Amino acid sequence: MNAITIDHLRKTYGAFVALDDLTLSIPQGSVFGLLGPNGAGKTTTFKCMLGLVRPDGGTTRFSDQTFSPAVLDRIAYVPERSVLYEGMSVAEHIEMQRRAYSKFDADRARELVKGFGIPDLRRKTGKLSKGMRTAVAVALAFSRSAEVLVLDEPTSGLDPVNQRTVLNLIVNEAASGNTVVFSSHQVGHVERAAERIAIMKDGRLALEGMVDDLKADRKIVEGIMPDDSATVAALNGNPHVRRVERNGRILRAFVSGDAAAIAEAMSAGGAAGVRVVDLDLEDIFFDAVAPASSTADLVEA
Repeated sequence: MNAITIDHLRKTYGAFVALDDLTLSIPQGSVFGLLGPNGAGKTTTFKCMLGLVRPDGGTTRFSDQTFSPAVLDRIAYVPERSVLYEGMSVAEHIEMQRRAYSKFDADRARELVKGFGIPDLRRKTGKLSKGMRTAVAVALAFSRSAEVLVLDEPTSGLDPVNQRTVLNLIVNEAASGNTVVFSSHQVGHVERAAERIAIMKDGRLALEGMVDDLKADRKIVEGIMPDDSATVAALNGNPHVRRVERNGRILRAFVSGDAAAIAEAMSAGGAAGVRVVDLDLEDIFFDAVAPASSTADLVEA
């Protein structure tokens, strides 16, 4: 069963297309990571999902329901920019949330806030650092007993210890049967926590799938050519070769599937020391969002 179904979502701002026919399905009880460079459409996706921005087309459903005030009680949201009231204390924010949401656990909120290193709940949030404001927002969200958590850059400004705390909270929430969707510019955080990811580029879906499956399918085949101008004709037009990069005599082919055959072709083309290199999620991310590379100067028919 899907916790969130995004169907052909589109949003424009004048001539700028922020989202272009985005379709995603996010399974219940999973951790889903949303990646993309600045301006890719991640935050706009979240805002359209939650009714903060009206899309020009498409729909979002939470289980079997479209977004409504009633659904809001089942969803916790941490925006990229703080929306805490600077004149209110941490304790006052906890009390406000307790009154607003039916399943809010104030004791858990106080415990989480103190665990993030904010012992004095009387402090005004306007006096906290950016990282501490993020920590308060995260603590409030994870105290909601929400079925769905939507987190936009939930580790922004946090020190490494508190970043690890947030990632553990995310994983534990999914283990409890709830669904977490989060974005991050730190690809390693997504790789650590998410089971499934989507990579966005220019408002469109560039790549989506299970992290383990994506890593198993995508490889780099690397070899050392006899000189700086030597080429491998067999790479030209090969459907498994996504792009080719060259650094001096080193030739690298980014491939999807059939890496062994590409390695054989490179060896037959004169490359020495050919090897197949596994990719981590950061490699896969850059491969998905990199501009299409012209390989005419690297491979020839």
